[in-house]
Formats: sequence, C-alpha cells, structure tokens
Amino acid sequence: MLRGSYRSVVALDDAQDRAAGFVTMISDGVLTAFIPWLEVLPAYQGKGIGSELMRRVLDGTDRFYSVDLVCDAALVPYYERFGMRGLTSAMLRHPAALEDPPPGT
Repeated sequence: MLRGSYRSVVALDDAQDRAAGFVTMISDGVLTAFIPWLEVLPAYQGKGIGSELMRRVLDGTDRFYSVDLVCDAALVPYYERFGMRGLTSAMLRHPAALEDPPPGT
C-alpha cells in the first residue's frame, strides 16, 4: 500500500523499532489527489504525529486543483486545521473487505 501510493509518509519510533503512524496519497500527478489513509497507533495519538504527517503529505500540493479525503463528520474539524473544508459526498463501503479472506482465496 505504501509503495503503490503517489506519496506516503511514515512516522517511526526508533526506540521501539516500529511505525507509529502513516499517511498515504494517491494522485494523477496533475490535477487531483486523494488521501485514503491517515493512521496513528493509539499509544501515539495526541502527540501531534497525525498533524505532522498531514503537513508533510500536503506539502507541495498547492499545484493541484483539489486534494480530497473522506472522513466521518466528527473528524471534519480536525482536517479543517489544514485548510480543508467539509463538503457533501457519497460513498460505498464494504466493511467485509477488511476482514481476513477465507482460507484458500
């Protein structure tokens, strides 16, 4: 997922030798970009890691007409801190796609 992204940023905890969080961006490289994932492990939340990941992934995207992401309404104020604004959207989600695949598939 990270390698297949247009851009990805990972926050590392060198002392624990693990990732604390990451953000990914997909884009056509010309007009639009989309941020599908911003994830920070619970133990690292509230320390500014997510904000720094967002700042880094958004750096240099002012040349794009749009940078979009989809989030629950409760998270819109968080993303507004980065210049984003809430809009109406439509989506289709398949929660079962996140489950482990059946054996043999």
